Amino acid sequence: MSVPDTHATHGPVPPAAANRALTEAEVGLVRHMLGNGNADAQQYLGQLDLLEVTPWRCGCGCSSIDFQVRGRPPAPAGVHILGDVVFGTGDDLAGIFIFSSQSMLSGIEVVGLTGAAPSFLPSPDMLRPWSDAAGTGTG
Repeated sequence: MSVPDTHATHGPVPPAAANRALTEAEVGLVRHMLGNGNADAQQYLGQLDLLEVTPWRCGCGCSSIDFQVRGRPPAPAGVHILGDVVFGTGDDLAGIFIFSSQSMLSGIEVVGLTGAAPSFLPSPDMLRPWSDAAGTGTG
């Protein structure tokens, strides 16, 4: 029994998507979140110049992104939160956190707290501590 060559019937297999450089806005967001994160966060600032965004995208359409440190293998699964804050208000209240895994910056996760997760990354001036979320009409 032969196995059909599906490449021949479906055309060429597209090349694997490549990592990309962070945008200026992403660099600013990462720098702000690490600079204002927990006690471990600032030690990761040294990885910023080697950070790339992987082609992974969340299936829900949110703006979460994964990182890879150039010259190193992808970070293993696992989440060590380095900083977490909120942005938005009322029906648009959202949370965002930056995380590492085994000493490598691994990504930024965006979550909707009162609705769908945002499809954009916030600017640093939109961010505020979790303690400020209580006064946004959610509780």
